[in-house]
Amino acid sequence: MPTRGVVYVHSTPLAVCSHVEWAIARVLAAPVNLQWTAQPVDPGARRAECGWTGRPGTGAELAAALRQWPMIRFEVTEEPSPGADGERFMYVPGRGLFRASVGAAGDIQLGEDRLRSIMAGARAPEALAHALDKALGTAWDAELEPYRYAGDGAPVTLLTRVG
Repeated sequence: MPTRGVVYVHSTPLAVCSHVEWAIARVLAAPVNLQWTAQPVDPGARRAECGWTGRPGTGAELAAALRQWPMIRFEVTEEPSPGADGERFMYVPGRGLFRASVGAAGDIQLGEDRLRSIMAGARAPEALAHALDKALGTAWDAELEPYRYAGDGAPVTLLTRVG
């Protein structure tokens, strides 16, 4: 059963745009030609986004392909599908890759065992808040938020995985 998602390249140097397209094309086994626009938050950088369809796990493959370039900022989402949780990946230079399971509404899902572990390891309310922020990817969200707003109204390309 196919699933779908979105790749958001929030910021990349102009010289890397074609490499990003090639990486996405390799994963989807289909040609990719994104509509690049200026990223006002990062002068000289470009941004693009594309919807995709493919088999479950494609989101992880896309994130792995894009993290080859440590200077780009991106997010990859994959919607839940029968028998597979949805996923969200966020990458920020210097911070690395964040991955979380997401529900049908796009909210990050923390499992019971993970929550119990966080609660057991927290010795004070501040430690609990810090551990929950880390598990929810709060630092990645905070760094990406200005880039997301800069992309409002930008063109979106739709892609389909072959095979």
